[in-house]
Amino acid sequence: MTTVLERPSARSISGHWIDDWRPEDREFWDNGGSAIAKRNLIFSIFSEHIGFSVWTLWSVLVLFLGPAYGIDPAQKFLLTAVPTLFGAGLRIPYTFAVARFGGRNWTIISASLLLIPSIAAAFLIKPGVSFSTLLILAALAGVGGGNFASSMANINAFYPDRLKGWALGINAGGGNLGVAAVQLVGLFVLATFGAGSPGIVAGIYIPLIVIAAAGSAIYMDNLSQARNEKRGMRDAAKEGHAWVMSLLYIGTFGSFIGFGFAFGQVLQVQFAEQFNTPIKAAYLTFLGPLLGSLIRPLGGALADRLGGARVTFVNFIAMAIGASIVLIAAQQRSLPLYIVGFITLFVLSGLGNGSTYKMIPGIFRQKYAGDEHQARRISGAVIGIAGAVGAVGGVLVNLAFRQSFLTYKDADAAYVAFIAFYLLCVAVTWAVYLRPAARTTIAV
Repeated sequence: MTTVLERPSARSISGHWIDDWRPEDREFWDNGGSAIAKRNLIFSIFSEHIGFSVWTLWSVLVLFLGPAYGIDPAQKFLLTAVPTLFGAGLRIPYTFAVARFGGRNWTIISASLLLIPSIAAAFLIKPGVSFSTLLILAALAGVGGGNFASSMANINAFYPDRLKGWALGINAGGGNLGVAAVQLVGLFVLATFGAGSPGIVAGIYIPLIVIAAAGSAIYMDNLSQARNEKRGMRDAAKEGHAWVMSLLYIGTFGSFIGFGFAFGQVLQVQFAEQFNTPIKAAYLTFLGPLLGSLIRPLGGALADRLGGARVTFVNFIAMAIGASIVLIAAQQRSLPLYIVGFITLFVLSGLGNGSTYKMIPGIFRQKYAGDEHQARRISGAVIGIAGAVGAVGGVLVNLAFRQSFLTYKDADAAYVAFIAFYLLCVAVTWAVYLRPAARTTIAV
């Protein structure tokens, strides 16, 4: 099939490859470019959404692992840390894959790979399965974590600079909703079939994965110009701002994905009396990821209006306060206050996701003023680096909970660690981007 833009001068190559793509050209954009970009965005969001659901599948599956499985709380936190770690590691090669294979082609491949963890989990999780087998199944789910990086890199190339904030925000928010969606699927299975049917949760996603791969094959396109950015990651790794933004993204996205994996488990361990069955915990676990996903685009919009660094700075102060509320609630055994504090953290992590990502193009647009291609090239690569490093924060969150419960029999030490890290992010944001001397160099 050949993709033909609604403009006579636009050239294309057969096989869904678009050879002439100029989104900054208003006439080009209005005469067909916008419609093509929107079509690719829609199917990118759907595929990324399914990827997030598969990645966070084990945040739900651990709720099904009752006494018959012989798994203790520390082992459950390890089961949720493993897919987070593997997903974080895959984000760098997935970002490269867009330039190597093309955005459409890689979306088909990455969506199809989701069948492996889904089919395996659907048929192999049952009482008597060894913990090592469960660890392998959990690790396989990590393939869903890479989809975000390739999806963002692909959509970044389709949209003009004036619309990137909106497009990337919608793309990321729609993907993040997969975390809440899989919680709702888990709740449905628990309510309908009971805690003895974990395989159904994974099985529900098998036809959706097939639809995502088929839709990408039929409706998406590759951009040949994306192949010119292969060295962007190497050059971006030399930029100090890449690692500063990665640290900040650990605090925002790392918190979001880490809490998404851990929330249900923490409720069951910390408030065992109130959440003595999986379905009781499942009623609440979807709410935080849902609100955090929906509010992500607002974080980008606030950054557009007020400045990304300012929004990020205030947001981290609020996150430290939110974590303090959770700590106080846990010590006082106040479930209502605990839930309020945790939901607040989800919302703030979503806002911070939007504001930190919005900072990246602004930083390099100012640093490489007059060289739009270089600014776009480096910022796109930094988005990939930050996405990968930030996802490691999800691993750290689960390991912090695991170690806290192992050592102190509660999660208080983990909450103290979160507060300290958020305050570190406050200090870094101010020192690098907001203090007067910094603003004369870079302003975002």
